[in-house]
Amino acid sequence: MGISVDTFFLELNGQGTLQAQIQQMIAEGILSGRFHVGEKLPSSRKLAAHLGVSRITVTLAYTELLANDYLTAKGRSGYYVSHNAPVPPKYSPVQRGTESVDWDKALARRFLDRNVLPKPSDWREYRYPFIYGQADRTLFDHANWRLCAVRALGHKDFDSLTGDYVDQDDPLLVEFIARHTLPRRGITARPEEILITLGAQNALWLASRILLTHNRSAVIEDPCYYALRSLLNHWDCAVTPLSVDQNGLPPEAIPDDADVIFTTPSHQSPTTATMPIERRNQLLDRAHELDAMVVEDDYEFEMAFRGAPSPALKSMDRDGRVIYVGSFSKSLFPGLRLGYMVGSEPFIREARALRSLVLRHPPGHIQRTAAYFLSLGHYDAQIRRMSKALQERRTAMNSAIEESGLTVAGRGVIGGSSMWMSAPEQVDTTQLALKLQSQGVHIEPGAPFFSGRNRPQNFYRLGYSSISTERIAPGVKLIADAIRTA
Repeated sequence: MGISVDTFFLELNGQGTLQAQIQQMIAEGILSGRFHVGEKLPSSRKLAAHLGVSRITVTLAYTELLANDYLTAKGRSGYYVSHNAPVPPKYSPVQRGTESVDWDKALARRFLDRNVLPKPSDWREYRYPFIYGQADRTLFDHANWRLCAVRALGHKDFDSLTGDYVDQDDPLLVEFIARHTLPRRGITARPEEILITLGAQNALWLASRILLTHNRSAVIEDPCYYALRSLLNHWDCAVTPLSVDQNGLPPEAIPDDADVIFTTPSHQSPTTATMPIERRNQLLDRAHELDAMVVEDDYEFEMAFRGAPSPALKSMDRDGRVIYVGSFSKSLFPGLRLGYMVGSEPFIREARALRSLVLRHPPGHIQRTAAYFLSLGHYDAQIRRMSKALQERRTAMNSAIEESGLTVAGRGVIGGSSMWMSAPEQVDTTQLALKLQSQGVHIEPGAPFFSGRNRPQNFYRLGYSSISTERIAPGVKLIADAIRTA
């Protein structure tokens, strides 16, 4: 691999001769790790022309670096970074001078949420990763996904790989979602009523951007998916959090000025509560009464292993006011970043136009690969495999929790991949999570899911999608021991 000539430049007020400056520039690139062992340097002719110096100047610099073992020469092939060069293990950019920008003044908006404890990037190294929403490599059908990806790279799919869909989507993927995925939720939709998104979060962003303004009001669940709450707060619209109970969002509590209602009825996030059919009808009646729109986030319906999921709100919608959001993040893997939204054609038309302004469309190759994976039956096989594993892990979770004396705050009726827990009121689970990290245990503090300033600090979430069954009991015991000594 060659080092691009464009990475070299001489400073206007550089110190020393041109030969020394070139020599120093290359040596610094090697010492900083920016140039790797075995990489080829530009030819002396090309580098001289690029820098505007004589070829002999570059040649002398190369010769000096060769003598000091920074470079090695390979016959007529050219100069390469030597295997004996002192290359550090990781590239660290050279420290720049002090910036003069006043960022407190320059930043018109702030999006960083400091209330959320970041997930450790090395969570796979944890012995007891009760992490939520991550893929288990032992359950993912990597071999068939790779075959589908290779097939999508073929000549037959050249247009889907390289083309600009502008505001459209892969017709094969849309067709599969319409014929296979949505009917499992009781939903019928035409292609004009389906939009592919970069995950559920992108769909929520599109829906909120289209349906809300500064003089409209949104209703969210409390607790809820904290990224949704942060997103709405940045739209400057009025946001009303409503406390959920064991059956999810209570329709009678929805205020009269509500314009958009956001809800997770099948697996309330994060409590996992399942909204009964009667309440679903009441919610739709209340939305009709208020002439409000409903955004239904059905993010985990595929993880139903304890019983069939309740019909989606969208399947019960008679006047087109429900926007349905689905995702492949939990059933495939979160890095895929593929989701979809379903709504009446006028809404999807606007969502398609807005998506086109921001990101055009999700990558064509990813869409076609997913279409093959789904249509060839690999997806259904993976869902069956995951459901079996999750059911086994859920049984182990229930036993370990009961034995350890921990308290479950919410139990999903039809399955899911997490459990919503509560510790004694005096326990701060953010501090508890930090303490447990040193023991190889990851839990998710619950405070960020709540609205307001006086958020409960004693809730936490335990995911079981990425932890093996045999490690659940000892991991839960460590959590219980840490809570007792907190």
